[in-house]
Amino acid sequence: MNDAECVKRCQAGDADAYAVLVRRYQGAVYATAYYYAGRYNAAEDITQETFWAAYRSLRMLKDPDRFGPWLKSIAVRTSVNWLRRHLPKLRRETPLPHRRQCSAEEVLERYGPVTSSTDRMVLVDWVRDAVDTLPEDLRLPVVLRFLQEMTYDEIAGFLGEDADLVRARVRKALVMLREVMEFGARQKQEVEEGIIQWPRAEKK
Repeated sequence: MNDAECVKRCQAGDADAYAVLVRRYQGAVYATAYYYAGRYNAAEDITQETFWAAYRSLRMLKDPDRFGPWLKSIAVRTSVNWLRRHLPKLRRETPLPHRRQCSAEEVLERYGPVTSSTDRMVLVDWVRDAVDTLPEDLRLPVVLRFLQEMTYDEIAGFLGEDADLVRARVRKALVMLREVMEFGARQKQEVEEGIIQWPRAEKK
């Protein structure tokens, strides 16, 4: 069943059809929630809230073919509301969830350059922070493509955009991420050759 068929069955009272939609979009909603909240547990809560809110409002969806983008808007709104509710507590935590654009220098100062001996868990964190060097319109497509392993058509359906546009954005993002990694490699070479002294982050 495609999205439109599932939505129409749901609107007619078929709960099993909604389960199909949940399975289809669970990864995308979770990735979106984590993108905004920056916490695994929070992402799980937001995902549940999103699907519950969508289920309650499903009868209001006028265009069943637009279920993906409609669900994404609910996921974003639910994420923002979650952040507002928890902001006082989050301000006392370190690190704060953030989606600001950071620089390649910040990422490299935090982790150092990627090498063949880089620990896998460190590499995952490195890549996650490197994604934050991207402009905002490129970050979520990359997260959906490589962390959730969604196809370009699936991403396009969720974001409500053309698949070719999504593919072009991901391609552009990969070029920019490669530049960050190459920058790190150049820094490492300069440090090894004694050209510059690598700045160390202060311990707190």
